Amino acid sequence: MKAGNSTSSPGVRRKIPPRKESRTAAAAATTSLRFLGAAQTVTGSRFVVEHDGASVLVDCGLYQGHKSLRERNWKPPTYPISKLDAVVLTHAHIDHSGYLPRLCRLGYRGPTYVTDGSAALLDILLPDAAHLQEEAAAYANRKKFSKHDPALPLYTIDDAHMALDGLRRVPYRTAFHPAKAFDASFFPAGHLLGSSSVLLHWGSGSSRRTALFSGDLGRYDSCFMADPHPPTGTVDYLIIESTYGDRLHESDDPSDQLAQVINDTVDRDGVLLIPAFAVGRTQEILFYLSRLETAGAIPSLPVFVDSPMAVSASDTYGRFRDDLNFEWDEHVNRLATPQTTFVRSVRESKRLHELDGPAIIMSASGMATGGRVLHHLARRIGDPRNTVLFAGFQVDGTRGRKLIEGAETIRMLGEDFPVRCHVTHLEGMSAHADRAQLLRWTKSLGCTPRRTFVVHGEPASAEALAQSLREELGHKAEVPSIDTIVDLD
Repeated sequence: MKAGNSTSSPGVRRKIPPRKESRTAAAAATTSLRFLGAAQTVTGSRFVVEHDGASVLVDCGLYQGHKSLRERNWKPPTYPISKLDAVVLTHAHIDHSGYLPRLCRLGYRGPTYVTDGSAALLDILLPDAAHLQEEAAAYANRKKFSKHDPALPLYTIDDAHMALDGLRRVPYRTAFHPAKAFDASFFPAGHLLGSSSVLLHWGSGSSRRTALFSGDLGRYDSCFMADPHPPTGTVDYLIIESTYGDRLHESDDPSDQLAQVINDTVDRDGVLLIPAFAVGRTQEILFYLSRLETAGAIPSLPVFVDSPMAVSASDTYGRFRDDLNFEWDEHVNRLATPQTTFVRSVRESKRLHELDGPAIIMSASGMATGGRVLHHLARRIGDPRNTVLFAGFQVDGTRGRKLIEGAETIRMLGEDFPVRCHVTHLEGMSAHADRAQLLRWTKSLGCTPRRTFVVHGEPASAEALAQSLREELGHKAEVPSIDTIVDLD
């Protein structure tokens, strides 16, 4: 990874000297925080806290979006893997967990601490991510459109299983010790099944310090996910996400917008194609479809979920109901409509190309960066009767972002496709807290940290939240760059 831009923030240095064999007691007690990702960008969440010779990596995510970011996934880590004692994951989304198999491929053999819900989702997500890596490389080799010969996967299914073997499950609000001189605990973040904020402690007595990593924070008063519940008490250093740090959501309930999009597409006899992550977003959309159909707000339609992973994920959601915010009816499937079909095989997926509207197809990935949805886009994007609906945040540089910004053509599968269908962005279904909710969560901590670091947001969004934290809550808030190293002494 290349070093990011320098910063004038106090306590920040760009390099640290090599570790010496003979170290003084004072040097051994130094503490640093390294921003290896998700700094002035949304993806690639990775942060290292180092204290007294021990180090913990909080999150281990893949970079997504622009090619310059994706290429970082292939570069050697700037922090030596041999020095890592443990990994702690806030949640299972790939931009927070998807680099873990690569880390194991490069030699990491330590433990990875996760919540029970995150472990259940990682059992689904990591092998699938590896399969997509292998499948994309094989497809590129068959079609010969890769610049590399041969195209190789970032990691394999064997690497993913190696990562899963290292998982250590810990319930919410239960202390654990990831490394010497550290203890930690998870608190519900309300973003995804098993999602958490991570409270990390080190030192003792008057030298005891705490850092709170927000992870991705969910929305308050959601119909689907339970509210986030952060810890209360002293937090010395806050590392907070800012995906929506510069804006407010239009609505807390996206049902009316979703119904309008569906009914408009039905009027055109079109197919509604929803690129959606198989874990989290698909279940939420199915919940809203079921509720809308039951209320008579939309007609009964055939719904096809083209993702074998979504089947397993839906079952998993049924096992961790405390993270959800609705009553679970044992006699009614709240995560499917009567005409929902879960498509498993490639053959069944290809048959959907013959489908006429009106109908709904959901397929991964949610930002159209890969997976089966690309084949559905290639089939549907040129027909003005159809609608492509993106639900939630689209990372800069992804196909999803380009489409919602009005791209007239889109490149995928080695070809350029004209965009003639309707493209809609249902931002109100985002699982991220907006600016007001981020401030609400921060206020609920009941303390003012010594320093606050705003991460996991594009530059304008991160700086806007930092300014709000400074002006409204009196925080010493700053926006670090990738590869910044901060002294926490």
